[in-house]
Amino acid sequence: MPLLLGVNIDHIATLRQARYALNPDAPIMEPSVLDAAHEAQAGGADSITVHVREDRRHMQDEDARLVRREIDLPLNLELANTPEMVALACDLKPDFACLVPEKREELTTEGGLDAVGHFDSLRETILKLQRAGIKVSLFIDPETNQIQAASDLGAEIIELHTGTYALTTGHEHLAELERLRVGADFGNQLGIQVNAGHGIHLENLKGIFSVKYLNELNVGHTLISRGIFIGLKAAVSEMRSAMNQYPSN
Repeated sequence: MPLLLGVNIDHIATLRQARYALNPDAPIMEPSVLDAAHEAQAGGADSITVHVREDRRHMQDEDARLVRREIDLPLNLELANTPEMVALACDLKPDFACLVPEKREELTTEGGLDAVGHFDSLRETILKLQRAGIKVSLFIDPETNQIQAASDLGAEIIELHTGTYALTTGHEHLAELERLRVGADFGNQLGIQVNAGHGIHLENLKGIFSVKYLNELNVGHTLISRGIFIGLKAAVSEMRSAMNQYPSN
């Protein structure tokens, strides 16, 4: 089975909100989140990811609804573990809900969710989402105790946080890659679908290829950045082609 590509289009909304956050009734607001989703699909995306944050700093509720209604690809909704966001997910009914940590001061998600420390509240949330027909993913660091907690909680999917791998060099970089290998292997042993994401780009992708048992990579920032120069469809197609070199499990 080929390695799947989930395209995160949050930063399209980030750019839009930079000009239009205080003018939500402007007759034209650009760039369009929906157009971005169409371009990602045309480039070969296997799914679309959006993160509606509690403070609505970039994606708005209606953005998620538009993508859900108009794009014929699985939708992955990233969300914080709060009653408001869980209610939104249950109403939207995305194919997947990925629970992530969320801090108001961060520009993008930093670090994995503490599934061990928030076990009880996550159990309730996961049950609510699953009862709504949504498959649940936990965005966690590649640590065996976190992966075991995800399994014990009944999550169908884990998304291993690759941000530390992406930001390190030398021995630390290699050590982080080994953590990813061990984490993916452990998740596979537990029967959980293993995804990965955060900070992945064409330069560090080959290292990820040494991590077995991956099902999908979620990629965002680099595609939007590259898309400024060559177009989003081309950027997604370029990443899709590179990912085709991932060895079969």
